[in-house]
Amino acid sequence: MTESREVNLLKRISMTNMIPVWLKLMLLGAVTAAVAAGPQDTPPPSGQSLYRRRCVMCHGPEGKGFPALKSPDFTDPKWQASLKDKDLVEVIKNGKKETHMPAFADKLTDDEIKTVVAHIRSLGSKEK
Repeated sequence: MTESREVNLLKRISMTNMIPVWLKLMLLGAVTAAVAAGPQDTPPPSGQSLYRRRCVMCHGPEGKGFPALKSPDFTDPKWQASLKDKDLVEVIKNGKKETHMPAFADKLTDDEIKTVVAHIRSLGSKEK
């Protein structure tokens, strides 16, 4: 059985004579706390938070769009029915020619784009 990196590091710190005792204790405490805390995975951002950060300036906080920008009204059932999810993914990834819609392929992961699409779909299901 192999030792974890943390256990190996703890052994190396405790055996080193070049480090003062007070510093050894501080390092041991920090490594022990890190091990006890476990991995610090942050949850992925929600579709709503990504929408607020990337889309709201052109599509509005409620997804109604802005006529001056010719951005679509995501709350319109006809608009919702006119596009499949794969079409929305394509537009978000690559932008839309002859419009102000930029490409987000280099700014959002595929999973993030899918969560934005899910959020856009939820805007069409809200009661008016």
